[in-house]
Formats: sequence, structure tokens, C-alpha cells
Amino acid sequence: MGLLLFGFDKPATAQSSSPMLLSEAIDAGLKNYQSIKAKKNYLDASAALVQNTRNEYLPNVIASVQQDYGTINGQYGPLGAVGVPGLASSGPVSASQNWNASFGSLYFINTNWEFFTFGRLRSKINLASAQVQRDSADLVQEQFIHSVKIAGAYLNLLTSQKLVQNAQANLNRALSVKEVVTARTRTGLNAGVDSAIANAEVSRARLALINARNNELQLRIQLAQFLNVPPAAFNLDTSFFTALPAEVKTNAPVTQNPQIKFFQSRINQSDVATAYLKRSILPGVNLFGVFQTRGSGFDHTYSPATNPKYSGDYLDGIRPTRSNYVAGLAVTWNIMSIAKIKQQVKAQQFITEAYKNEYDQVNTQLQDQLILADQRIENSLESVHEVPQQYQAAADAFLQKSVLYKNGLTNIVDLQQALFTLNRAETDRSVAYINVWQSLLLKSAASGDFDLFIRQVK
Repeated sequence: MGLLLFGFDKPATAQSSSPMLLSEAIDAGLKNYQSIKAKKNYLDASAALVQNTRNEYLPNVIASVQQDYGTINGQYGPLGAVGVPGLASSGPVSASQNWNASFGSLYFINTNWEFFTFGRLRSKINLASAQVQRDSADLVQEQFIHSVKIAGAYLNLLTSQKLVQNAQANLNRALSVKEVVTARTRTGLNAGVDSAIANAEVSRARLALINARNNELQLRIQLAQFLNVPPAAFNLDTSFFTALPAEVKTNAPVTQNPQIKFFQSRINQSDVATAYLKRSILPGVNLFGVFQTRGSGFDHTYSPATNPKYSGDYLDGIRPTRSNYVAGLAVTWNIMSIAKIKQQVKAQQFITEAYKNEYDQVNTQLQDQLILADQRIENSLESVHEVPQQYQAAADAFLQKSVLYKNGLTNIVDLQQALFTLNRAETDRSVAYINVWQSLLLKSAASGDFDLFIRQVK
């Protein structure tokens, strides 16, 4: 999985008086990077949903004030109002239609409280809390991974900048050799082919410089993206080329890696979801109560045939004249939910097992990555002790071949080979120290102990 793997107020450029330190770059990325901001918002949303779930325990209280105007004709007969809006009228049955109308009113308050759920609501709160823990672990994981990415991009860009300098130095050497070869060729001391070879070497050095600059530009843009700043010509800390980490060992177990903790939080959330599904089939105990009062412009003795006594006055219609209340206790249970929830529980258990498989996979990969990092650190340290000798030997050889060629005691091929060897030794010397830091970064990423790396850098 490779690497399964904080803000910065202003980007550092080549014109900056002081270099941008690695710690400052990490702070910039953690503050500015969009995916980290997104993870924080997800976490805030989950935290809000926990409080919303707690509020579900509160009773439902519905109040209504209704005032209307209309007729009250009644009629015997069945009615099945399925999907069809109906009209409710409370009045006597008359022999024929009449259009007597008055004002009426209805005021009520309705309360329903499921005060006991046999642990169903508590398990739902636990599920919402588990989501918060998962989103929190996801945020920490994102910050950890992004810190490692920034550190890696920083070191890569620093190396590429050094390689551009090396390519420029190699081009300068090739131009110097060309001048010597051209002078000797013009005087007839060397064959014309030497001049052609020297020109080819200069062209090759120029192409190498162009490629080095292209690579540096690509890595510069990558670092700028991680910091969410414009891709300026970053001025980086070059102390990595002269210093080595003082400590390369860690006692942190891989299980403390933020990536492992995130995968564990998914397992925990799935277990809690399974428990919630099992409890969702349980009944609930409800307390309910309704109080209502009504008013009507129709008189209590109203009869459309014998006593059509009613008032069209608005105040007569909205004044409450009759009240009722009802209170009770109810136990509700959807018996068929047992069959409905059974397969959901089974599906959630399979999801839990899948999360465990992914946890094991990541754990194994990080363990292997930790072994690889230890070996790379050991090899990189050996290289650090070897490259100075290689570079000195190559520099001496190039100097000797240059002197010999100027005096006609060697040929252009030997001089060209010495030039190539010196360029390679210079490159090896430039990356040797950086390789140690990158190997330490790999170990920090695998173990989850990022402090092992960051406390040893500026």
C-alpha cells in the first residue's frame, strides 16, 4: 500500500531572507489543506448528530390553533379516504343540502413521550458516538498522512534543488573541458574528433540540467499543492545535507499508528451498529395526552329543518365553548420487525468481518514497511560514510585526467569517463544524507511515531 500513510501564513520563496523550515511547512499544510478542513467539518457534523440523537428522548409536544369558516352538513355512509383528501364536518344529518355557514375554531395541545425504550435509544446514542470516534480517528489519520506527505515532498524538492546545482556544476566542467579541447584541436595537438566529443558532452550536460530543472519544477508544484499555496521557488533548509538524525529507534507499537487506529474505529463502529440493530426490534412505552377546546357559531340546538340557529359573527365562532382531554399509556411493538431486522444484523456482521480483514492487511503492510525502513536506515548510514571517499577519489581522478589531457598524456575518452564519474559521485554525495532522513521518515510513517522524525528537524 506504499505509504498508507498541520497552517503557514506566507509561502517562502527564493527571495526570502530565511529558508522555510520543514516544521513550518508541516504547520502550513495542516492549516491550509482542503481535505483536513473537510475532515474537521465531518467531525463537527457527527458531534452535532450525537446531541440530536440525545434530544430524541424529549417528548413530542404539538400545539395548534385553527380557525375556519364553512358548512356542517352531515350524511350517513361509508368512506375510505385512501390517498384522497377528505373534509371533516361535525353536524346533524339533514334531509337536503343547505349552505348555512359559520365560523368555528379548534385549539389543542398534543403530547407523546416514548419514555422507556428498553435500551434502544441508548444504543442509538452509542452508535452516534461511535461515528464521532471514527471521524475523529479519520481526522488524526489524515493529519498524520499529510504530515508525512509534506515531509517527503520537502525532502524530495530539497534533493532536486541540489541536483540542479550539481547539473549546473557538471555543465560548467564540461564547458571548461570543451575550451581546453578546442584550443588543443586548433593548434593541431589533438584530433578533430576530440572537439566533437567535447561538444556532445556539453550538449548532454545541458540536457541533464534541463531535466533536473523540470523535475525540480514538478516537485515544487507538488509541495505547493500539499501546502495549498502558490508554487513559488521555495527556499528550503539545506542543513539536511550536513546533519544526521541522532535517534533512529522507536518503542511505539504499530497498533498506535493513526492509520491502524482508524481501521480499528471502523470495526468498533460496526460492532456498535450491530448492537443497535439488535435492540431496534424492542418495543417502546409511550405516555400520551391531548387537551383540546373548540368553538362554533352554530348553536347547540341547531337543526337545519326545525331550528336553524347559528351566528355568522367571527367572535362567536372562535370563542371556545367545549373542552376535552385524554391521557394514557401505550406499549407499541412492531412484531414483524424481528424478521425485517434479522438480515440487516447479518449484513452488518459481514461488514465487521470485512473491516477486520482490511485491518489485518494494513497491519501486515505496516509491519513489513517497518522492517524495510530499518534496513534502509542501516544502508543509508553506510552510504553516508562511503560517499566522501568516493567523491574525493572521483575529484582527484578528474583533476589528474585533466592535467594529463592538457599535456597530451591521455585521450578524451578517459577524460570524459572521469567527468562522468565525478558527476555521479557528486550526485551520490548530495543524496546520501537525504536518504537517511527519508528512511527515518518511512520508519515514522510505518510505526506511527511521527515525533521520532519531527523532533529532530527544524
